[in-house]
Amino acid sequence: MPKLQGFEFWSRTLGGARHVVAPMVDQSELAWRLLSRRHGAQLCYTPMLHAQVFIRDANYRKENLYCEVCPEDRPLIVQFCANDPEVFVQAALLAQDYCDAIDLNLGCPQMIAKRGHYGAFLQEEWDLLQRMILLAHEKLSVPVTCKIRVFPEIDKTVKYAQMLEKAGCQLLTVHGRTKEQKGPLSGTASWEHIKAVRKAVAIPVFANGNIQSLRDVERCIQDTGVQGVMSAEGNLHNPALFEGRSPAVWELAEEYLDIVRQYPCPLSYVRAHLFKLWHHTLQVHQQLREELAKVKTLEGVAAVNQELKLRCQEDISRQKEGEKPSGGLPFFHWICQPYLRPGPREGSEENGAARSKRALEEEEGGTDVLSKNKQKKQLRNPHKTFDPSLKPKYAKCDQCGNPKVMDCFLEPNWRNLWPGRGPSPGCRSLSQQDLESQEAFLRLWAVPWPEGPLEPHTLPHQAPGLLLRPQRVPLKEMPLLRESPATQHRRMSWSSPRPYAGSPEMLHQGAGSQAGPAPPLATCVFKSEQ
Repeated sequence: MPKLQGFEFWSRTLGGARHVVAPMVDQSELAWRLLSRRHGAQLCYTPMLHAQVFIRDANYRKENLYCEVCPEDRPLIVQFCANDPEVFVQAALLAQDYCDAIDLNLGCPQMIAKRGHYGAFLQEEWDLLQRMILLAHEKLSVPVTCKIRVFPEIDKTVKYAQMLEKAGCQLLTVHGRTKEQKGPLSGTASWEHIKAVRKAVAIPVFANGNIQSLRDVERCIQDTGVQGVMSAEGNLHNPALFEGRSPAVWELAEEYLDIVRQYPCPLSYVRAHLFKLWHHTLQVHQQLREELAKVKTLEGVAAVNQELKLRCQEDISRQKEGEKPSGGLPFFHWICQPYLRPGPREGSEENGAARSKRALEEEEGGTDVLSKNKQKKQLRNPHKTFDPSLKPKYAKCDQCGNPKVMDCFLEPNWRNLWPGRGPSPGCRSLSQQDLESQEAFLRLWAVPWPEGPLEPHTLPHQAPGLLLRPQRVPLKEMPLLRESPATQHRRMSWSSPRPYAGSPEMLHQGAGSQAGPAPPLATCVFKSEQ
């Protein structure tokens, strides 16, 4: 059967889906997708999966897709983040039998996406994106879709969408915010951008942004002409959004917990969902927030949920008696309702602090406002400075690249090699080596020994002989170093020289120098690094 494309794919494979649950990291898992489908969602995306990890880790595939096969969970689109065409296609080939389409994430604006070079931070690399979409369109048996963010300029956003369509994208989801609009700086999504894209392309378009109720869904479709509307935060606070209902929170929370018992997921996912559902109630009953954060079992989460339910029912009974809530909090806090994030101009102090926290990672000199963690550290130690210009500068080791200390194990000296002392492992890389690497890369320290004993008053820098640099030699080529480090330490005494079992060439290689032939010495002191 030929692969369906464009509107045919949307109408036949996706069933003309108009109500869509967005891909959300650690939040759009199978249990939540099933809950959303029961309450009006017609299409769901998996959480964003890392293509490289999906290829190399069988457990990752099993936990995120293979074990979550469920007939009720269709149609389903699997989303990947990737920045290499071959990697993206290899991951998609492993997933295509378990879904109806493969989506490329070009919309994630978070710092982790910047570090990993994926998501919205690929939107300027059009040649790379063309190659990724084109190769996937040729190799896969299911269609390729994309989720993007807009540019500030409408014209550039339109050209961007047309480029993806030309490369082989069969459905486009447009989030009407730029990659800079995130967190407290989110602001309002631009439906004008989405409308312009919809008019410029000949493939189905989903809109994302500003969706908090079913009324917003209908208005978005009418204003922009898109085929469907995707919701993320609105869905997390009210899974019945697409039904047009705002039920009691405990109704959907209990239903979700029942689904989790049938289709288990990590407890952190469950806890995060209940924090979203009970967001407004937890502002009233704040002591239960700590209890929900500390529980370590599903039964514990269910118990906190039941306690919240009882507290809400008490609030309802008091309300019927004419009492008013205090603190300006939501009057009906027990009802599923959206959380309206303050805009950039509202709550300027909080927004400024949040922005500075992010800016600390990207900008230099952002020390006027500290992150919350650094503010706590400063309270504990008022004299501590967080100004990077005042921090001491450490020299880097030429070989390992880590900060070098006085006794770097890659830079031995006579004091460290003196009888009774071993080389000091100063570089941090040594402590970061796993046991296998440490055993496979034992260092050989060879110091030519004089014919006669040294005088006790002889200083290290006056000791005769040649100091050899450390050498990384496979164990099979080091017959004297095959024992355990403890055995080597006992047998290779610094006070009693032993004959060197290796060849003069090997000894010369350890010196790391091109000057002169190997020294004609047959007696050396050996010690492996502990």
